[in-house]
Amino acid sequence: MKKIYILCVDDEPEVLDAVQRNIADIEDTFPMITAESADDARKVIEQIKSEGNDLGLILCDHVMPGDHGVDLLIEIGNQPEFTQTRKVLLTGQAGLDATVKAVNKGQLNHYIAKPWGAEELMQIVKDQLTEYIIKTNQNPIPYMAMLDAAKLSEYIYKNGILSDE
Repeated sequence: MKKIYILCVDDEPEVLDAVQRNIADIEDTFPMITAESADDARKVIEQIKSEGNDLGLILCDHVMPGDHGVDLLIEIGNQPEFTQTRKVLLTGQAGLDATVKAVNKGQLNHYIAKPWGAEELMQIVKDQLTEYIIKTNQNPIPYMAMLDAAKLSEYIYKNGILSDE
């Protein structure tokens, strides 16, 4: 079974550590990889793709050395194999123009302002991964205990995934 990865991109190691701590409960199911720049993220994405795995969620800072996070999200959103990847801008420094650009051109799915609450981040990650599972027509059964069970149950019911036969 192919893996569904979470990629967190931030130039501050303490932010990457905090995100990893906050979502540790789901890392057995959705492994998290970190990158400290857009260039590092591109290498990680290539590795995920070359191994035949999926990138389910990217959490990305905006202000980083080199390319900004919004530009990376736009680039990823324009790649056919990542159109369903959920994109979250996790930043304290993106101005209105950058945020609007991310929404309009990068298919941004969510915005989280720094600092965030651990429970808030975990809920957003679960919501976004639930959407990814649904939008990519994955078998939702293995994710019922980990993600939004009610939403996945509704998806199962509406799409006749399980039957009494």
